[in-house]
Amino acid sequence: MNRGGAESMIMNYYRALDRTKIQFDFIVHRKEKGAFDDEIISLGGNIYKLNPINPLFAKGYYNELRDFLKKNKQYKIVHSHLNTFSCFPLKIAQELNIPCRIAHAHIAIEPINIIDIFQKKESIKENFKKIIKYQLKKKIGNYATHYFSCGEKAGKWLFGEKSTFTIMNNAIDAQKFRYNPKTSATYKNKYNVENKLVIGHVGRFSSQKNHLYLFRIFKSLLLKNPNSVLFLVGDGPMRQKLEAEVKSLSIEHNVQFLGVRTDIPELFQMMDVFVFPSFYEGLPVTLIEAQTAGLKVFASEKITKEVLLTNDITYLPIDIEPEVWVDKILQKKSETKKDNFELIKNKGYDIYKNTEIVQNFYLKQTLN
Repeated sequence: MNRGGAESMIMNYYRALDRTKIQFDFIVHRKEKGAFDDEIISLGGNIYKLNPINPLFAKGYYNELRDFLKKNKQYKIVHSHLNTFSCFPLKIAQELNIPCRIAHAHIAIEPINIIDIFQKKESIKENFKKIIKYQLKKKIGNYATHYFSCGEKAGKWLFGEKSTFTIMNNAIDAQKFRYNPKTSATYKNKYNVENKLVIGHVGRFSSQKNHLYLFRIFKSLLLKNPNSVLFLVGDGPMRQKLEAEVKSLSIEHNVQFLGVRTDIPELFQMMDVFVFPSFYEGLPVTLIEAQTAGLKVFASEKITKEVLLTNDITYLPIDIEPEVWVDKILQKKSETKKDNFELIKNKGYDIYKNTEIVQNFYLKQTLN
């Protein structure tokens, strides 16, 4: 339970629930402590740490989860946020007759590129993972009783074009992210960027997020606007590689790795522009947060248009020269930030109304 998109969405709902009626316990597949662990415990939840799922050797995981659920028979609902890997826990949940088994789609993966498999060595591992995921998603229907998704694109990808699923919006506590000029000034002063163009990115350091292209965009931006800085919020397996890439591009004096943070709403206030060139996403929470904070957002055209909630997003291809992104950024950098709170709320992405809907669904399942 680190600060990824799906994890943050789950926590938004968990905080807003009436926990006298509904309580979440969490099964995770990493032994190390997660960023949200202490908060989960403080809210009354339990965290159970199982071993990672190996899709090629799943027997050990099946045995571990089966033993856990046999010892803990109180659960009537299993809500899996593992995308294609949901077939593993839901298989055991079905075997043990847990009545409500939810598979939740959070991403829509681009099709496998056969040319990449043979021409780019670094793509072999990623494409092999895609092949496995395409096979696993066919099995989910054997075990799930309900399909949930963050949006239409992700749901159709995981469950099929003609499938029926419930949209559970990636809602946020919009009040926390609404544009606040005082907080913006305070944080700009704190980081000594009052007179600079502040570019932001929030996301896990993984290949999906396409940081290498982000760095090319930023290097090109510095050539036209040297008084720019890039703040990266997050952590992940590629951190050392990305830090080395920043140095190789000679942009390290203008880039800051801020790590995993608890003050993300305030950091958004400091940013002027949000750049998000992912290879694929579901419906990214960070883009909702960025729009609520009034940022000018420049996003990969691979990302669903469902997240276009304001006039502040520009979609661009990620297979073009980064100078195109730079020109678009510079065209909009001087536009005044707006308070988009009411707009985000009216579009259905404030957490409290959404939580009421989900809570009623859960309660209904326990009565059946």
